[in-house]
This record gives sequence, structure tokens and C-alpha cells, in this order.
Amino acid sequence: MSKCPKTTWLLLILALVIVWPTGGYSMDKTLKTDAEWREILSPEQYHVLREKGTEPAFSGEFNNHHQTGTYVCAGCQTPLFHSDAKFDSGTGWPSFFKPVDETHIAKHEDKSWFMVRTEVLCAVCDGHLGHVFPDGPEPTGLRYCINSLALRFEPQDAK
Repeated sequence: MSKCPKTTWLLLILALVIVWPTGGYSMDKTLKTDAEWREILSPEQYHVLREKGTEPAFSGEFNNHHQTGTYVCAGCQTPLFHSDAKFDSGTGWPSFFKPVDETHIAKHEDKSWFMVRTEVLCAVCDGHLGHVFPDGPEPTGLRYCINSLALRFEPQDAK
């Protein structure tokens, strides 16, 4: 068996990284015009997802929600959080200690409201989801504080 040159190995590794599966979900960016977003989202969802708004505490549909399934982005249906990672933080917003997959979310520094926080966005449509804080439960110690309006729920199939 002949040895492969280093460049062949590097190209093979690069190809694997590029095509590595993301849980069977396509991570192509969702690009829509402002008018298209307004057409598919309610005014409240548009405010949260596209204008970085926040719903009032304890007002969201998923704050006290306990069904088994997956919470997906309301803008593009990207799977974001499993119900088994949800916990009651007492903050008034749905809270999770980890996403379905780190590649499904993006994080950005947010210096609004005279504080520094870490904003969480959908990695596919760039919709604002909420913020992540370092005061969550084990195993991650993180609390993803997410607006219900940014989410849709897909119940787990009963088998």
C-alpha cells in the first residue's frame, strides 16, 4: 500500500469537515426580504426575530410548557432545543441548558440596555432568539433564555 502525500490527507480532512453531517439538517442560510419576513411571521414574531425585541416575562406560550419534542426556529424551522434540555429558571422565559447542536445557533456580544450580554441567534436565518447566561444548571452551566415568539414546537412522534 502506497503512502498518500500530506496534501492528499489535508484535502481529505478538509472535505470531511465541509460535508460533515449536521444531524440530517441542511444548514443553508435562509435569505428573505423584509416583506417576505413580514408575510410569514406575526407582527410579534417579526418584532422579536427581526428587530431583536423581547416578549414580556411570563407571557410566552412555552414558558410553562412540558411536552416532549423539539423547539424549532419560528422563522426557518431549524431545530434549536430539545425538551430534555429545558428547565424552569424562574425568569419568565423558556430556558434551556444546551442547544440541539452548537452549529444551529450563533452568538454575538450585545451591549444594549447599558449592559454586556451574549445574544443568541438562529444560525440559518439570523433571527434573534434571546440571550445566554453563565448561571444555568449542570452539565453546561449555561442558561439559554429564549423568547417563545422565536420558537415553534414539534412534538415527539408517539411510537
